[in-house]
Order: sequence, then C-alpha cells, then structure tokens
Amino acid sequence: MRRFCLLFVTIAFLVTVPRAAAQPTHDITIDDYFTLAVIQASAISPDGKLVAYSEARWQKSTGDRKSDLWIVDAKTSKSTKLTFDRCNPRNLMWTADSKAIYFLANRKASGEKNPPRDGKTQVWRISPTGEGLRAITEVEGGIEAFAITADGRYVFYVIHDDHVEDEWKALREKFDKIEYGHGINKVSQVWKLDTQTWRSEKVIDATRYIYEIALTPDGKKLVMITAPDDRVVHFEGLSRVDVWDAESKKIATIPDKCYRADAKSPYAWLENVAIAPDGNAVAFNAIWDGYPCEVVLGQQKNSNWQSQFLDRPGLHNPGHGLAPRGYGGPLAFVGKNQLAYIGETSARNWVVLQPDLQKNKAADLVRVVPEVRATYGFSFDATGKKVAIVGSSFGEYQIGSTEFQELYVSEGQGKDCLTKINPQTNAWKLSKVSIETWKGANGDEVQGILELPYDYKPGTKIPLVVDIHGGPTTAYYFERQFAWFSGRTILPARGYAVLCPNYRGSSGYGDKFLTDLLGKENDWDVQDILKGVDFLVEKGIADPDRLAVMGWSNGGYLTNCCITHTDRFKAAISGAGIVDAMMEFGANDEPAYSIVFKRGFPWTAGNTYVKASPSWKLDKIKTPTLIHVGGGDERCPPMHSKTLYRALKEYNKVPTELLVYPGEPHGLRKYANIRAKMEWDEAWLSKYVMGKGK
Repeated sequence: MRRFCLLFVTIAFLVTVPRAAAQPTHDITIDDYFTLAVIQASAISPDGKLVAYSEARWQKSTGDRKSDLWIVDAKTSKSTKLTFDRCNPRNLMWTADSKAIYFLANRKASGEKNPPRDGKTQVWRISPTGEGLRAITEVEGGIEAFAITADGRYVFYVIHDDHVEDEWKALREKFDKIEYGHGINKVSQVWKLDTQTWRSEKVIDATRYIYEIALTPDGKKLVMITAPDDRVVHFEGLSRVDVWDAESKKIATIPDKCYRADAKSPYAWLENVAIAPDGNAVAFNAIWDGYPCEVVLGQQKNSNWQSQFLDRPGLHNPGHGLAPRGYGGPLAFVGKNQLAYIGETSARNWVVLQPDLQKNKAADLVRVVPEVRATYGFSFDATGKKVAIVGSSFGEYQIGSTEFQELYVSEGQGKDCLTKINPQTNAWKLSKVSIETWKGANGDEVQGILELPYDYKPGTKIPLVVDIHGGPTTAYYFERQFAWFSGRTILPARGYAVLCPNYRGSSGYGDKFLTDLLGKENDWDVQDILKGVDFLVEKGIADPDRLAVMGWSNGGYLTNCCITHTDRFKAAISGAGIVDAMMEFGANDEPAYSIVFKRGFPWTAGNTYVKASPSWKLDKIKTPTLIHVGGGDERCPPMHSKTLYRALKEYNKVPTELLVYPGEPHGLRKYANIRAKMEWDEAWLSKYVMGKGK
C-alpha cells in the first residue's frame, strides 16, 4: 500500500523518437519542472462532443500546484478555460443532456468564513459555456464525496462526523485535546439534495465510514465502499461494498468471500467502485500489497448479490498483458454489458475492455487505443464508442508536447490529441529512453527503464544513478516522467545515465514475478537491482567508479538495503524509507504490509522481519547518504530516517545529511520543499559522484 500518490539473456529495446524539424536547444533545469502542467481529472460529455478536464500548474507566489477547469471540443481541439481561481476541480460529472458539469472544488474568498467560499470542499455546477457557475452544496465543514442522477436534479453527498465510543466516552470528551490511540473515529452520513426545491434529507445514517460512492442514473441504487471507521488498519482488512436501495431503504452487502476468506491475503483494500446503469452489477478493485490487484464483479440475481473476480490473464498466462494495474485504477461500465479498466504489461498499460460480462472470459479482452501506452485515466461517451484518455503515446511519434501526458480522444481506430499543455518542452533536450532486460536473482529476467543524456554517444562510460520505484506492487513505465521524487529527465540532463529497475515484486510481469518477493525482501529485490547495475557496467554504459542509488518510499527502503549489501555506490539518496520491519509494523499506518510481506507477525516470523531490516546491518554502510522525509509522514514515519541518520552520523562517521520537511505527508507538496529536495539531490550527487565539490 505504499502508493505514492503521491506508479525488465540480455535484450535491449530502444525507441528513437522522431523530433520536430527544429533541433532542441534548451538544457533542462530544475526550474523547468515547475513549468509542467498536468491533467488531474477528465470526463467526456455523454454526446461525445466535449471533454472537461482539470489542468494543474505551479504558482510560486503561493508555493503550490492547483488546478482550474477547462473544456475542449473533441472535433476542433479548441480549449476554453472555465474557472480562474485555482479551486482544484475534481470528480467531474456530466448531466445526461451534456448541458452541465458537476464537480468538487475548494473556493476561498478573502475574509469569508462561511460556506461555500470558505475553502471547504463543496459541489459546484457550471455549463460547458462557462455560464451559470454556482454552489450546489453549502455544508458546514464541507463534504467528502458526491454523485448525481442523470438529469442532475438529485445530488447525493457524504459528510463525515466524529464518533466517540461508549466506553470511556466521558473521559475522552472531557480531555478532548489529547490524541487517543482509538475511541474517537470518523463515521459518515449520506444526504440527498433536490436541486429544484433545495431541500436535503439524510438517507443513510452514520454507522460506518464511507470512502467512495457511485449512483445509478435514476438514483434508485447507491453503492458505497465502507469500513468500520477511517483508520487505515481497518480499511485494508475490513472494508466492504454496500448497496443502498432507494425503494426499500435497505442496505445489502456484496459477499466478500472471494477477496477475504478465499484470498491468499485477507488484507485487501477496496477502491474505484462503479455501478451498472441498471443497478444489477457493481465493480471495484480489490488491492493487496504483494499480490495482484483483482477487479471484483458483483451481480444481483434473484434479489441476491453474488461476487467473483473478473476473469483475467496473469496467473495462468503471464505476459498476456491485460491484468489490472498493480494498485488498481478507474473502472467504468460501458454500454449495457461491458466493463473497462486499466491493464498493464512490461512497463506499459492500456485501457482494457471486457466486451461481455455475462461471458467474463479473459480471452475476449480488448485493448482500447493501443497507441496510448501509458494511461492515467479514461471516460466513455453514452454510446460507449468514443473514449477520452489522459495518457502518453511516447515511443510512437511526437506531435507538439505529446512526449508528456496529454488528453486524447478516439472513436474506433487511431486517436486525436486534443491538448498541448506543455509546448515549452518541444525545445527541451530530452533524454534517450529504452527498455532493458537482464538476468536477476535466480537467473530470472528483469526489466527496467534506461534514460541516457540527449547527447549520449554509444560506447561512452558515464555516471549511473539507480532510481528505485516505490510500492513495490507497481512499476516504472515506458513514458516521459519528470517528478521531484525521481531522477528521470533531470539527471540525464546533468550527464547521468538513470536506470529504473522493475525489480521482483513489480507489477505487469505476471503473478509469479510479483509474489516471488513475499518473504524475500532485502534479498531478491536487491539482487535484481544490483545485477542490473552489473549489466550496464558490462555493456560499457555505466562507469563502475561513479555509481549512485536513490528512491522514495519503498524505493527509499531499497536504497537503505542496497547500501548495506555493497559499498560500490559513491552516493545514496534515501527518501521516506524504512530501516526496521518491526518498527514498520508498529508505527506505519498500514501494518498489513509487514504482515503480508513477512508472512506473519513479528512474534511468528521474527527471523524474516530481521532479514528484511537494514537496521541490523547499518554498520556496513560506507556510502555518503542524503536522507529526506516528511515530518507528518504516517506511511513511513520520520523515526526510520532518524534512526538511519543517527547510526551514520554519530556512530559510523559516514557523511550524511537529514532533511525533515515540516508538516509534509508521505509525498512532498510545497514548492519550496520540492525545490529544496531537488537542489540537495543535485548537489549531493555532484559532490560524491562527480567529485565537483558542494
């Protein structure tokens, strides 16, 4: 669950991307990262004529990246901006007549303390012409999720409230400033708003915590992902899917046997719920650390709900390439009897369509718009024939700025790129990207992404930075990536080769490759990575005297592991990494991660916990190590990074620096902190790998 979230015998597959007529002239810098726009949400109109999307950009004056709502014509590609106050529009929903867009946003008016312009989350509505913007909800404290009927008349929304357990309730309420381990949790209510009478009624009382909702077009059935409360420890082990019926006012729970009792791990968390238009089918992701994601299909037959996994390749046919993305992704019912999701294989992913849910046969799966090989989101029109995709066609050809993500539309064959949100990148001297394959632990094939400098000359040995992805149940994809937690794009511009290994435990390479890591952390994954370094040294690309390793989250953990196995690296950059598995079980917000990967509890699998922990070999570290962590990180708490720092600084006398970013969670969000992180990384590598001093 280390989603970050703030997601490869020797064969090399190199793609040379044709460039525009004018040669690139711009040397990439850290400043360029903050010029990149990203599309954070999108939705095609039911008539297929327009696509609404949320475009986010950095603003130095406020120190953050926020988004506004745009609309683009699917035929002419003309884009129009609809909002101008950086209110972060999201959860975009069209009415069936394509005349209005509903969305969540946080609007803040100077000095305003009352909703809807007090900065809290509310539902808003606007026409695709930009007219008629108004708040639909004005709930004190804001709302958490919403859904609308097809005509937009009824809005169902979720609010959260504190619940104090009966035992010790008086003391908890009397001393309410204390942070308690349990007993004060959040539960949820669902309200229904009539946008003609503007009256609200509570339809579901606060008994469980609601993470997501989805609604049938007629508003007669509401499906919810719920858990006993808002704690992650319950989300990953006790979450379920409930269906509320408007006529009976009753709630039915979809059977969980397939993803709990019958699953290899009972600790699935559930995401991305969708409900069929007729209300008789529900789909959602069951997601595990260490095991493949499954799409669960619930179907109502004779008033009873049944559930099963959507048939998929992977376990019996690894490499077919249509298994669900490692940590899940959006789901959508298309037409009368089809389901779409994101499937992946070998560092690529696609929108995948199950043509007939009644047959539910993996052999029938279809890749939608195969030209788009890195997909972040999608939506279909009412006919199910036209699809809008946020993704990248990198490796196919270059049109404008399509090496980075753009918005595409497709109907039948081919695709049209509707946006060019980063035209400045046309002048960038971008790295050369390839997929490399080598022999890892036990002689098994491992793949990774290799990025080389724009002007790299074959046969030249250059410094190498190994950039390790988080998760680990995810992968680095064959795409353009420029992110603060990664060395991709920026480090090749500084003369480094960057290897991004999809080590054992990564998704997209079949179930066995993924589950092989169970009980083998700090072993097979490390071997896969180090053998990738050997491969590039033998190939004459990596200079063995100028090597470095870096990563964030599970990548930070594996960085810590690698430098206890070898002193070949001249520098290491450990981001939000753990050092001790027992501490991970006790202090991280998701204890199931440890239980699954170590195959037991600390008191039943103690030796595995010790073997997985770099903490017992910190005396072996000789590598100068730069350490980053968010001060408010609950996923990989700062005590891990502080333990590593103390051992290196005070006792091992290894050059080290610790940077704790106040208030930041598992991923950095503030402009100043991200810039600090990137500048420190460059300086650290320059000194210890390039030998250029501070």
